[in-house]
Amino acid sequence: MILRIKKLTPGRIALAVACICMLVYLPSLTCGFVNFDDPEYVLNNSAIRQLNGDFFASVFTQVHIVWWMPLTWISLALDYHFWGLNPLGYHLTNILLHAVNAGLVVFIADRLLTGMGRGNSSQTGSYTYPATLLLAGLLWGIHPLRVESVTWVTERKDVLNGLFTLGSLLFYLCYARKKGRGEAAGRDYCFSLVLFGLSLMAKSVSVVLPLMLLVADWYPFGRLRRGSILPLLVEKIPFFAMSAAMTVVTFYLTSRSNYRVSFEYFPLSQRIAVSGNALFEYLRLLLVPVGISPLHLIAEPIPFRYTVTTIISAGICVGVYTLRKQRLIPALWLCFLLPLLPVLAFFQNGDQAFASRFTYLPSVAPSIAAAALIAGGYTKLTAAGNRYARILVALCAAGLLIYATMTVRLIGFWKDTATFWTRAIDLEPSAIFYKERGKFYYSQGNHDAAVADYTAAIKGATGYLRVNVFNLYILRGEAFHAAGRFAEAVDDYTAAIGMYPHPAYYRVRGLALKSLGKMREAEEDFSRAGDHSGAIDWYEKSP
Repeated sequence: MILRIKKLTPGRIALAVACICMLVYLPSLTCGFVNFDDPEYVLNNSAIRQLNGDFFASVFTQVHIVWWMPLTWISLALDYHFWGLNPLGYHLTNILLHAVNAGLVVFIADRLLTGMGRGNSSQTGSYTYPATLLLAGLLWGIHPLRVESVTWVTERKDVLNGLFTLGSLLFYLCYARKKGRGEAAGRDYCFSLVLFGLSLMAKSVSVVLPLMLLVADWYPFGRLRRGSILPLLVEKIPFFAMSAAMTVVTFYLTSRSNYRVSFEYFPLSQRIAVSGNALFEYLRLLLVPVGISPLHLIAEPIPFRYTVTTIISAGICVGVYTLRKQRLIPALWLCFLLPLLPVLAFFQNGDQAFASRFTYLPSVAPSIAAAALIAGGYTKLTAAGNRYARILVALCAAGLLIYATMTVRLIGFWKDTATFWTRAIDLEPSAIFYKERGKFYYSQGNHDAAVADYTAAIKGATGYLRVNVFNLYILRGEAFHAAGRFAEAVDDYTAAIGMYPHPAYYRVRGLALKSLGKMREAEEDFSRAGDHSGAIDWYEKSP
């Protein structure tokens, strides 16, 4: 038995965790693309369809789809080179990247727990510590919140950023440990810095990593103390410089493209409420991953429950602050909170209230802490000769099995566009979701289903969508038209024209009237349309 235990090195445990994650996510290989961002990132993205000097120059010097993330575009271009538009290859790459990341979490757990004095990879006479590392990697790797990051092709940027960010963190932990022992650690520092730079080229969300490194200096390594603060800050200057540069670039690009929501439209009071609610939901889903949707939209108007959850989140922050002298809990909270700051509503872009993919990095520290807590409980129960130790092991195994089952089930909702939007509708029957599923049904020739979804969208339209509801009438009119229900198509076209008399609308109504044999009315509409031709676009008018 001892011989077997001695073989349980962190490296082999990391390999086991990576293999288990790959097995759990194998169903992703049967998933296709969805019509949410995948068309822009892959299907209709001509930029990734070449691997030459012009391509590499463009991804580093130009912006594609608002963001500057050259490594993400290069990885997608490599997939296209080998797989074309076969989604299997893109999903396989995501799975492999995530598996490697789960292995990195094992190594990070080893460094952190050793630094905290709660474990040592050289302690080969007990299976508790190897089991702790295994549990830490699996709690993070197969948690249902990881599904969106791994199974959605567009989130290549998430798993790729995770690879470099976790690598950077790992090398920094090695550096800090060697520094504390007075050993040479310059190579580890350089590796950490380079990997941090690469992470920013995959996705800008890792800009907060320098702050997380300072947290690690404070606890568990105890490097952040009086007299040492200035040297540690000087040590982080290259990290902060890259982070600041990336932050400036991101703000500039999103401002220039009007991608960020203005404070005039989305005031600070609402941003605080949405951010507080998001923080509460991230905690809830981390503990009880039930009700995970592909899209969680900001409710209109902002409901009172957002205020309640914000107060709870604020209370947690205050409570953690009062425990600052204990260091462990505040450090854990900061490692959870800091990676979430760039994606909270204070810097809102789009209309999402929160998203499970944003927990990819924030969940690392809680997963390691949970594994250590469970291991500590097991050790105490075992020392007391308590039979409940075996029950604890059984509960952990059952919990991991439940996580894996939930993850596989959630992967099924990403199988195609229909399952994607159906899942979103089942959890939140939003008019936007009905509209998007209706567009998919229309593209597949299922016109009656499209009509039903557009009807639901029209009935449920609020806010921005209600102001521009004429677009929904046009979409439903086109579905009626394609189904041969010309009279109903004319009614919808007429309703849209009454709200927004665009020349394109007269042209399509003229076509429907012509199909009904009403040639005079059709000619009048063609005359109003002028020389307008081509597909109808989504038009907007001010509230």
